[in-house]
Amino acid sequence: MELRTLRYFVAVAEERHFGRAAARLHMSQPPLSRAIKQLETDVGAVLLLRSAAGVTLTPAGAALLAEARALLDQADQARVRVATAAGAPTLTVGILGDGADPGATRLAEAYRRQHPDVEVRVRDADLTDPTCGLRAGLVDVALTRGPFDETGLTVHELRADPVGAVLRADDPLAGRDHLDLADLAGRRWFRFPDGTDPRWQAYWHAGEPREGPVVRAVQECLQAVLWNGTVGLMPLGHRPPGELVVVPLAGLAPNPVVVAWQDGEATPLIRSFARIATAAYRV
Repeated sequence: MELRTLRYFVAVAEERHFGRAAARLHMSQPPLSRAIKQLETDVGAVLLLRSAAGVTLTPAGAALLAEARALLDQADQARVRVATAAGAPTLTVGILGDGADPGATRLAEAYRRQHPDVEVRVRDADLTDPTCGLRAGLVDVALTRGPFDETGLTVHELRADPVGAVLRADDPLAGRDHLDLADLAGRRWFRFPDGTDPRWQAYWHAGEPREGPVVRAVQECLQAVLWNGTVGLMPLGHRPPGELVVVPLAGLAPNPVVVAWQDGEATPLIRSFARIATAAYRV
């Protein structure tokens, strides 16, 4: 079994879909399907059950997935140890305001355990750049939220969070168990500066042009609500100050937490970071 084929298998197993796995691997679906079929021939067992809805793991597939992840991690750690012997390696990680996320905390702990000799440098990014400096070459890998323009980037979803409207606690809508977008019609929203990624703006503005204060950071969003009574969107898992509440919002797709890097720049450190992140955010 080649490591490349194992990477293909892990992608299909995690995505549960050949099309999504092919997109994640930046390849077409037919060669990916052929590689998986050849892998099944090599191991002498059916690994995946295919259907119109996607794929599911067989018991043999589940066993191989655990082994494949371990083998790939060992291979990356071997490369990192070689790089360490040649000089202390560093990894610059861009983070978009979610440093207190339990997933990020688990990721930091696990990455430190597996790569104690790697110096991790963290760059906090504001909301005007969802790639956290990735396109500008300021970071090696980004731990961020979508959606944004993925051209030239490899993006892997770690989790998807439902979102809600953040309101003052004394807002007439604050006591509702859920809201529809129509309930927020005519309200002022916090919004992002002109030039911010259009896909990012469209999602966080709920697909509509908005009027209201321009913000660049999470705290500015919260202050805009607190001081001006504006509204906006926030993942439900976030806990705003006591003066504010987040009410679930119906009809909006969950917000993806992702790890991303430049196409063709998947060093062993970055691949290991992505794999550890996948495990840390799965809990």
